[in-house]
Amino acid sequence: MELDKLFQKSNLIPVIIQEADTLEVLMLGFTNREAVELTRKTKTAWFWSRSRQKLWNKGESSGHYLHVRRMVTDCDTDTLLYFCKPDGPICHTGARSCFFNELPMEESVK
Repeated sequence: MELDKLFQKSNLIPVIIQEADTLEVLMLGFTNREAVELTRKTKTAWFWSRSRQKLWNKGESSGHYLHVRRMVTDCDTDTLLYFCKPDGPICHTGARSCFFNELPMEESVK
């Protein structure tokens, strides 16, 4: 697929990271064209850091790289999904996934 199609609506798009074997959602990041190109070339996940305003290779400081096995796009070609094998915990807190803070559901009205 041509990368131009991914970035027609925005220069920055979301990318969901799932563990390749368990399909557990590990994190959500943002990517731009250069980060996608680096991911394809290195087979490790690259993102655009919105807070630092720069490219970053997940794992460059922790050693917990995300080895990308597959990359797919959604039906609107404005979101990516990476199936990855992580080297260790993904979250900066040390948790396996960034998704662990559960919000309670509102009680239903009868």
